[in-house]
Amino acid sequence: MSKKARPNVKVSQAMMALLPFADAASTELPLGRLLRLALFQVSVGMAMVLLSGTLNRVMVVELGTPTWLVALLIAVPLVAAPFRALIGHKSDRHVSALGWRRVPYIWFGTLMQFGGLAFMPFALLHLSRPENFVLGLVAAAAAFLLTGTGFHVTQTAGLALATDLAPEDKRPRAVALLYVMLLVGMMISAFVIGGLLIDFSPMRLVQVIQGAAVLTFVLNLTALWKQEARAPDRTKPQPDAPSFGELWHAFVRDGRNARLLTAIGIGAAGFAMQDALLEPFGGEILAMSVGATTTLTGAWAFGSLVGFMLSGRWLSRGGDPLRIAGLGLVTGINAFLIVMFAAPFGSPAMLYVGATLIGLGLGLFSVGTLIEAMNLTKSETAGLALGAWGAVQATCAGAGIALGGALRDIIAAIAINADPSAAIATRATGYTTVYMIEVLLLLAGLAVIGPLVGRSDEDSINSRDSADQKFGLREFPT
Repeated sequence: MSKKARPNVKVSQAMMALLPFADAASTELPLGRLLRLALFQVSVGMAMVLLSGTLNRVMVVELGTPTWLVALLIAVPLVAAPFRALIGHKSDRHVSALGWRRVPYIWFGTLMQFGGLAFMPFALLHLSRPENFVLGLVAAAAAFLLTGTGFHVTQTAGLALATDLAPEDKRPRAVALLYVMLLVGMMISAFVIGGLLIDFSPMRLVQVIQGAAVLTFVLNLTALWKQEARAPDRTKPQPDAPSFGELWHAFVRDGRNARLLTAIGIGAAGFAMQDALLEPFGGEILAMSVGATTTLTGAWAFGSLVGFMLSGRWLSRGGDPLRIAGLGLVTGINAFLIVMFAAPFGSPAMLYVGATLIGLGLGLFSVGTLIEAMNLTKSETAGLALGAWGAVQATCAGAGIALGGALRDIIAAIAINADPSAAIATRATGYTTVYMIEVLLLLAGLAVIGPLVGRSDEDSINSRDSADQKFGLREFPT
């Protein structure tokens, strides 16, 4: 090597050390191509911010839609989440004349995302007109379902494509990088959308959501372009392979697996009940603007990213995934207590701190339980373990979102009838009661997950202690 080339090598090594998961790159999947593929995660993060963050605040505060109805609409996309494992299973065996397995799923998922976002703002505006309320409700539910189904299909097939392209020893790191890009996309989208909606108007709402639709199409098409090679010989059907139902029944018959899934479901519901309430809470109780409350989602995503990084550091030092998950539950309990006290103190700063800690706790809990699920992949149900993690978490999160919105409205209505003169304090009662229920659910999650700590199977222990196994996620179901 010449002396002239050595400084360039040192600069490249320094850049690789600073960029998280830069060692996920390989000869087969260079870093530039991997980052381009990760653009579909940016579009998914943008859709998640719109559906679970900005739009619920706009519908509740600006459009006057009942909170229980908003929570139900936000939960609608999660109807498709339990089918993520089945979607991945189908894409594995997809038969195409062109030899593509993942491209058709990513393409049609993109079209569903685009279509749902394209007519969503008009459906939402109809909700504010009593004469068109039923039409608006049906159209809004269809838009939310179409958008949610689209990003579930896109993300599942996109992560599978990344697994196909990366060499076996780089796959966990490659998918970990994609997860980081999801959180980065959520943070950027939250701040950009929040800035655009500072001066709210119906026309601005239409422009922002339809702009997101166009950007989704551009990002996903750029991510997909020339990524998957055509290989018809890889798409031949395998009639002797076990069915999806057989694998699922074999997995849930294991008592330890069932207890782990129970803990995942309780924790997911405990963290998710606030999804439809945090931004309306900031707008209604603390009088924060649309732009200010949208940045709460960015704070949440930042906390999740920090939790992911901390989990990776602790796991690389031999940390127990379930202890990390338990720490996430404890962090979440403290986060909700801080959010509850933000109302009597009238402090938006406390709400930002609470939102960040909610994200941190959820990141620790999600990664810890997911890694524990990955430790089950030594058995014959290897392909199902991660799908079960995503299905249980998403389904329970959806139920938690819907239940949280309904409880907030019911409790607030009871409080107002009891004391019509108490305005802000009465409205805050519905929110704080839901936050207290979340604290109790996270405590229940600790009780369920506690007996599992230290009782891992021998294969799980060996998997954790492998010195040459770097931390990463083979699949990330939302």
